[in-house]
Amino acid sequence: MTSAACIAISESACTAAAGAALLSPDEIRTRFSSAMSAMYRDEVPQYGALLELVAQVNAQYLEQHPEERAALAAQQELERLNLERHGAIRLGTAQELAMARRIFAVMGMHPVGYYDLSVAGVPVHSTAFRPISDEALCKNPFRIFTSLLRLELIEDAALREQAAQILAQRRIFTPRAIALLEQAERAGGLDQAQADEFVAEVLHTFRWHSEATVDAATYQRLHDAHRLIADVVCFKGPHINHLTPRTLDIDAVQRAMPERGMAAKDVVEGPPARQHPILLRQTSFKALQEPIRFVGADAPASAGTHTARFGEIEQRGAALTRKGRQLYDALLARVREIGNVGSSDAGYAQRLQAVFAQFPDDLQQLRQQGLAFFRYRVLDAAQLQRLAQANDAPLDLEQAIACGAVQASPITYEDFLPVSAAGIFQSNLGGAEQKSYAANAAQAAFEQALQAPVLDEIELYARAQADSLQQLQQQFAQCRAAAAACA
Repeated sequence: MTSAACIAISESACTAAAGAALLSPDEIRTRFSSAMSAMYRDEVPQYGALLELVAQVNAQYLEQHPEERAALAAQQELERLNLERHGAIRLGTAQELAMARRIFAVMGMHPVGYYDLSVAGVPVHSTAFRPISDEALCKNPFRIFTSLLRLELIEDAALREQAAQILAQRRIFTPRAIALLEQAERAGGLDQAQADEFVAEVLHTFRWHSEATVDAATYQRLHDAHRLIADVVCFKGPHINHLTPRTLDIDAVQRAMPERGMAAKDVVEGPPARQHPILLRQTSFKALQEPIRFVGADAPASAGTHTARFGEIEQRGAALTRKGRQLYDALLARVREIGNVGSSDAGYAQRLQAVFAQFPDDLQQLRQQGLAFFRYRVLDAAQLQRLAQANDAPLDLEQAIACGAVQASPITYEDFLPVSAAGIFQSNLGGAEQKSYAANAAQAAFEQALQAPVLDEIELYARAQADSLQQLQQQFAQCRAAAAACA
């Protein structure tokens, strides 16, 4: 049994054993994501305008594409569309990361995937805390993309040691949040009053604080090493740096943002526009310059500014198999090698579209070539019954799909792309900053800091596909048994 399956079983057992008085992790996650959204809207008013724009684009898209509305409804995706969010935080120490893992576990969120962003010039590595079962994802797919600063990538040894000392002095979770966490771990959950208090206490960790914890000179040295290092080290905690609604038409949002006074980044990160989207496409409005006060500063707060928080939008497509990811990664590498430039180059979008013409944009080809994961369900029970009665052969999946008895729907990609994430980071750290780090994948070190292994996202998608096929085979067997009983 996989570690993911063990987690899902233990979650279910804890909830059942705890009784009705305890809220489910899904409910706590929903309360937390709603509270986070309300807080961020208050702190960054432009985020509210972004939510309104995305809602309008989605409504218009669904009106113009009724077949897409029907497909989303059949896959239980329509209800979760307005709940779709992901946030991002940046942590400074192994202790902070391990505590965050425990905090998010109370909300039914587990570390999925390992992302080395140092290959794109960002001195962090990351995971995504998210729900993992189909049922939990349908209820609320909220995710937190969580990065850990890699102090070893700071070349200046004295500056590296100073950053470590600054981080060692802070505590990002309140004592009450930790007490409630320990209560949840002992009891297998939290009741309603405890859950509400837990959400409120954890929210303090992600609030914006305009007071830096260092003087202006220290901030500048860390900023010069890398802007993201200053963002992680110089504040009381890991302020949420963006929340992300999901759109069904990211290109329409990208075109509309400037009309709403939002400074959109130059290009959409990820694969090009397609008839059948794959993986993840992301864009954002650029980070705000916000006033901060340094330690020991007598000048007004406006004397210092910090750039960190921005508004991001995502469009999710089909999850790719390992074979599909290999093809995607190879094509993306080819695009980025042309002229040795990244996604900020003016001709990048055209080259991306041209090279990715080699990636099939047809659901049948994606499925039959094993490039994407699909979920299978009975579409026409009567037709499946007729297939069962026709002969004694096992279910012919292709025949069942062709005759309309079975529907194959792409499984939505729930995770992230390291190059795209780095592109978003870079565009919101001033754009021109292109630090160069060698490839530094260090998953073992990350998992040691996390005090747990990260789950393999490909295995999760493969399991979801296999589960749907197993259920389909069981339904076909029932049809076969019913046919035999009537013979």
